[in-house]
Amino acid sequence: MNQSVLDRQHVYSRLAADPDLREIVDLFVEEMPGRVATLSECLKTADWERLRRTAHQLKGAAGSYGFDPISPVAGRVEAAIRDGEPEEQIRATVDELIALCNHVRSGTPDGR
Repeated sequence: MNQSVLDRQHVYSRLAADPDLREIVDLFVEEMPGRVATLSECLKTADWERLRRTAHQLKGAAGSYGFDPISPVAGRVEAAIRDGEPEEQIRATVDELIALCNHVRSGTPDGR
């Protein structure tokens, strides 16, 4: 997902319209600033192993909560670290993940 797309849209859960799941989706969204802070701190301190674990957890959680666009980007962060990609590439991918996470919203695009 490129930056111009991110500038124009929010990311909603495909599960948000389900009344039985709305509360847990909202909780995931409420916890996102903490997840972003962890990603940022790991990047700042170059704590690659913690960053890899955080990306792995985010990949699974995002998919479970219906935020499908996040999982592949988190997976790319995890793979870049695991595969020993250059630091510049890891940092760029984490920046992309953080930008995407910052667009996560509760509810649905039509306001339900």
